[in-house]
Amino acid sequence: MTSETDTVKALAFGRIAIGAVSLLFPRLASRLFLLNIRLNPQLAYMTRLFGAREIALGAISLAAPDEAKTQLAGLGLAVDGADAVASVAAMRAGLISKPSGVMVTLAALGAVGAGAAAIAGRR
Repeated sequence: MTSETDTVKALAFGRIAIGAVSLLFPRLASRLFLLNIRLNPQLAYMTRLFGAREIALGAISLAAPDEAKTQLAGLGLAVDGADAVASVAAMRAGLISKPSGVMVTLAALGAVGAGAAAIAGRR
């Protein structure tokens, strides 16, 4: 197994793990990102949607033929980049606290970095 395959698999399994926690335990996932589900009960629903998306991205990345993995890593990078932009926008609008905004933005940017590394390793 090559290091680029390891990077793609690690990213996929990370997505599936985060997605499973978000889907099955939305209150826990919300707390991990410093989001207050008591102030916004709809957050459990949105967290589950996020979880389902992460599981789908991770699963398709694992199941895809090798020649599609670079494109799927690019798709994940775009989604994670959009998450980072959304996090900054929510923080700036006062919709989430600064600590939460920093936490979710850094998590999204970490995933962007992992996606970029996966793509670079496959070229």
